[in-house]
Amino acid sequence: MAIQKLERLKSLFAEMDRALIAYSGGVDSTLVARIAHDVLGDRALAVTAISPSLLPEDLEDARIQAATIGIAHEEINTQEMANPNYTANPVNRCYFCKSELHDTLKPLAKERGYPYVVDGVNADDLRDYRPGVKAARERGVRSPLAEVGVSKAEVREISKHLGLVWWDKPAQPCLSSRFPYGEEITIAKLQRVGRAEVYLRRLGWTNLRVRSEADTARIELPPDQIQTFVLKTDLPSVVATFQELGFVYVTLDLEGYRSGKLNQVLKPEVLATQN
Repeated sequence: MAIQKLERLKSLFAEMDRALIAYSGGVDSTLVARIAHDVLGDRALAVTAISPSLLPEDLEDARIQAATIGIAHEEINTQEMANPNYTANPVNRCYFCKSELHDTLKPLAKERGYPYVVDGVNADDLRDYRPGVKAARERGVRSPLAEVGVSKAEVREISKHLGLVWWDKPAQPCLSSRFPYGEEITIAKLQRVGRAEVYLRRLGWTNLRVRSEADTARIELPPDQIQTFVLKTDLPSVVATFQELGFVYVTLDLEGYRSGKLNQVLKPEVLATQN
């Protein structure tokens, strides 16, 4: 079934003729970039937005992946941190982030002669609270994966089928997603939580989140990895490193990591506004 969807994705891009891809380097947008390049060649352009909410390590991954695919790749700076509607971190923060992104990409696409801007939103994303999807739709952005009904699992299956070595790369949403709604986002906080996650990645814990609330860091790992983390990690060193970064308290979430966890505090009337 997933491979049949791949053929539909190819047909979709063939109809576009030229496309600019909002490319973060995540598994979703990388698959979109690969298919766009396969179909359109030099008529496809991947563009990565650079801001304090993107880890330098993730930007480097995006560069390497784009080079491996062979797609033309450019970088632009976005200024969402200058928008108080974003830094105040309301429940629809992602709306302001994606508004800034696509208000930057759309003029670039027009200037370069790309009639379409596409993103990596997949079918599963439409089932979660994703106010950024609304911002993209308002600006005419297309989401090929969602249009064809490709789930996250199918993204990985198709990526593996195409020989993309990062098919199982853990999801890495922007660093602003590490903070509870209502807590102000600052560049210093983003850098602190980012360096904490990089530190744990280098210890071998690749699928994780470091949630930040005031001066407390909460480490989230897949539930089946929690016991191993406690038994095999030098916990005093973890605490010391986090405190050097500026955290006062370091905790481990016993429930474990799951996508969209911070949305559990949202009221039904907020969730009803999805998309």
